[in-house]
Amino acid sequence: MDAKNRFETKVTFALSRLEWLGFLAVSLVLAVQHRTEIRWGVFVLLFTVIDAIGYIPGAIAFRRRPDRRVPRGYYVAYNTMHSLVTAGLLAGAWALFVRPEWALLALPIHLMGDRALFGNSLKPFGVAFEPETNPAFRLFEQEYRPTVDPREVRTPREPGARGAARNSVEGTDAVRT
Repeated sequence: MDAKNRFETKVTFALSRLEWLGFLAVSLVLAVQHRTEIRWGVFVLLFTVIDAIGYIPGAIAFRRRPDRRVPRGYYVAYNTMHSLVTAGLLAGAWALFVRPEWALLALPIHLMGDRALFGNSLKPFGVAFEPETNPAFRLFEQEYRPTVDPREVRTPREPGARGAARNSVEGTDAVRT
């Protein structure tokens, strides 16, 4: 994945999830090491507020609508509450105005758990609120088959490029041999 090809293969997605799993493991180890110092009521509050605001309302709306389409506001709420930036701001404000404390580990534990264990990250407007494969992505996955070493692929503008099948994906030309 790069700035011009915003997709992940199964392997790169699994590798990303492994990274999130590493952050989850660190957060869990810290929570276990400091379990007697954690105010568990605060921990549960911080852990649940993410989904209480960001997921549950959209999930209910998704299930209630026959066409399964929900207004963009639910996506914005989900993305806001499941953002590492929001978690950082919330933790910083909590530490500043309440106190720094180990209960704040609820935030990375929730977010890293979502990403590592469930594969959930931020939701683009163009996909269903609940996970289901977008037909355009399914088609793309069927057509995308890296068959050669990417270092060996030349675009038609490069000297020595062979006649190659071209596949347009979001405004970019992918070359397949």
